[in-house]
Amino acid sequence: MSEPEKKNLAANNDEASFLSRRQFFVKLGAGSLAIAGAGATVFAVQYLSPNVLYEPSPIVGVGRPEHFPIDSVTLDPRAAVFVVHARKGFYAMSSVCTHLGCLTVWKQDEGLIACPCHGSTFRPDGKVMGGPAPRPLQWLKMWIGNDGDLMVDRSANIASESEYVQL
Repeated sequence: MSEPEKKNLAANNDEASFLSRRQFFVKLGAGSLAIAGAGATVFAVQYLSPNVLYEPSPIVGVGRPEHFPIDSVTLDPRAAVFVVHARKGFYAMSSVCTHLGCLTVWKQDEGLIACPCHGSTFRPDGKVMGGPAPRPLQWLKMWIGNDGDLMVDRSANIASESEYVQL
């Protein structure tokens, strides 16, 4: 092969190694479509997969009866319930204020349940004493479980003073 033929062959190889402008935009467009298609596939799979929310059980154990002295009101903040040990027996109330849903607290010195958000106050039996709360605190179903613990069903409201748990 002559020297000019070798240069011609080398120049053709260099031109073949570079993309033309049209080839560049075709590959750029195809790559963009592939990325968009992959993203749409991911979102489609996520949309079609079931979204299950696992919520904690509404039934909670609040402890042994002997841990609650007579005439005591005890807040269980993880369950958002008050456990009251009255002379008649035990009962449970929701600690969520009926005004706007704040968590209420037991004030031992004053002998009342108070909402720190808007000033509602409740008697130990849950009845409204003052403030903007429209309804008394909800009484909840309570029983003694098989293992001897007090159990509360936070989803089962009962009429106040209708059920006391007797030992």
